[in-house]
Amino acid sequence: MAVMAEGRARCRALGMTLSSPVVVGSGLLTDQERNIRRLLERGAGAVVTKTIHPSPPRIGDERVLRLPTGMLNSTTYSRRSVDDWCAMLARFAQDGLPVIASVHANSPAELGTLAQRVAETGCRALELGISCMNEEEGLDDTPGRVAAHVQAVRELTSLPFSVKLAVGERTRDRVLAALEAGADAITLSDTIAGLAVDPVTGEVRLGGAFGYSGAGIKPLVLAEIFALRQRGVEAPILGGGGVQHASDVVEYLSVGANVVQVYTALHKNMHETFAAIQNGVAAWLRSHDTTVDSLVGRSLPKRG
Repeated sequence: MAVMAEGRARCRALGMTLSSPVVVGSGLLTDQERNIRRLLERGAGAVVTKTIHPSPPRIGDERVLRLPTGMLNSTTYSRRSVDDWCAMLARFAQDGLPVIASVHANSPAELGTLAQRVAETGCRALELGISCMNEEEGLDDTPGRVAAHVQAVRELTSLPFSVKLAVGERTRDRVLAALEAGADAITLSDTIAGLAVDPVTGEVRLGGAFGYSGAGIKPLVLAEIFALRQRGVEAPILGGGGVQHASDVVEYLSVGANVVQVYTALHKNMHETFAAIQNGVAAWLRSHDTTVDSLVGRSLPKRG
């Protein structure tokens, strides 16, 4: 019996049943309530807010540099106050919207307190944005640092949360540290270090190395998710990095991601680009008479 079209894309993540595996990731575009609501109206399974921080930087430019294969950005955290975010999250919760609050702070204890306060708004899930490479600590992530942040949050809230990590050195050790400390899921990948140089003047663009995202990191993230699944990691994974088309979503699901985040591509014609990806995934599922659940992990070697 054929699966009903409206049920093909349904999936589970962070305690929520989502209508689509396509989730909008955290960034400048998700710093506004109207953008979040419109993306959900366009069919996003969920939207992750820009990272909420109790003491975000008040000065300095948040710049974006477009590259042929993606984007460099010098952004860090939302400059909206925690009070403003909590009021917004409460409105989302009242409307039953699948919004995931991205949070970070200056210490594990402070992050735990922030997570507790966000949970009190009725927000349904969290993402710990602890590995932003545009911050000094994000460049030197360690399993111990990851575990400390996760433990502090787990002690103060039972709300489901994912830990957003960047692929790179000791990825598996950091993933296992997060899960052993109490994380419910892992998000891969945050931006990785990137640098651009003006070939005429030799000037380093943006003044240094900053977060790189886009098509260039997709093979790296796919390989990392594939390896984690091969090594027996069974926790839910929110995969992402370089998603531009519906086929990219299918690839991520195939190697074991449970849902797929899209962000960088949305910096060009945000709503139209998102609709093309979302509608493309729905069309792919229909044309192949399959479901998201059937796609997850299909590329992995069969065990036994």
